[in-house]
Amino acid sequence: MQKYSESLKLMGNNFTITVVADEKDFALQNIEIAIAEIRRIEQLLTTFRPDSQTSHINDNAGIEPVVVDAEVFNLIQRSIAISKITQGAFDISYGSIDKSLWNFDRNMTALPTAEQARKMVYLIDYRNIITDSEKKTVFLREKGMRIGFGGIGKGYAAEMAKQKLLANGVKSGIINASGDLAAWGLQPNGKPWTIGIADPDQPAVIFSYIEISEKAVATSGNYEKFIMIGGRKYSHTIDPKTGLPITGIKSVTVIADNAEFADAMATPIAVMGIEAGLFLVNQIPDLHCIIIDDDNKVYTSQNINLT
Repeated sequence: MQKYSESLKLMGNNFTITVVADEKDFALQNIEIAIAEIRRIEQLLTTFRPDSQTSHINDNAGIEPVVVDAEVFNLIQRSIAISKITQGAFDISYGSIDKSLWNFDRNMTALPTAEQARKMVYLIDYRNIITDSEKKTVFLREKGMRIGFGGIGKGYAAEMAKQKLLANGVKSGIINASGDLAAWGLQPNGKPWTIGIADPDQPAVIFSYIEISEKAVATSGNYEKFIMIGGRKYSHTIDPKTGLPITGIKSVTVIADNAEFADAMATPIAVMGIEAGLFLVNQIPDLHCIIIDDDNKVYTSQNINLT
């Protein structure tokens, strides 16, 4: 048994697909299958193409419902369900402030005012995403509303690629979408896959390891994407209710059975804060998290074993 990997840019992120197999041809063939699946999902969900289903929904905001594929419809339904359990801390209608209010390309020199942020966030409200299960339509109630899958799309793609490979007889592998990953089976040496939890102050330094075979992991951290204004670091994690960056938490790592759910939960836990975030995680079976605050204090949900 040997490990075969390929890294490439997909969905605006670095993906690494790893397959454990006896034969190189079988491994490479399956890596291509995973890549094709991720590309297919990117075409469905991207907001950068005018002909994608997401763009079509956004273009018709406040005008009329749009018929979408069952796959897109179901992902939107699951996104709304996560908005409900996180009391709006996760919200795919954040698209209305993406890039216009916050653009983390390091050119920002001043924060938007609370007033500017408030004017923009009124369009963020998952309750104004109207779905019709019979007709498979999605309607954004307010003109100017936009949805985007930045908080769930990578995890969904990783999960779907994993399922494709499992169905194709790949007994072990990892789909890693810039740190949001799904792992199954065992390493070639027969041991479970493990990942290192990064020190947020020095992302190249690992402070703990965790076994993740048959699990999915997602991390939301202020060391990945941020801006410095007035000597202070502002995270790209935005609170949908205020439109302003969250403070107090450096990183949240979520461990779940499913990569889509792990990806979707990492940001809202950070938005909710340590106490409320841990309380929520402890209510949900098979969901675990590790939170590091601004003072480098580590908090973990119940039943988590760091080594």
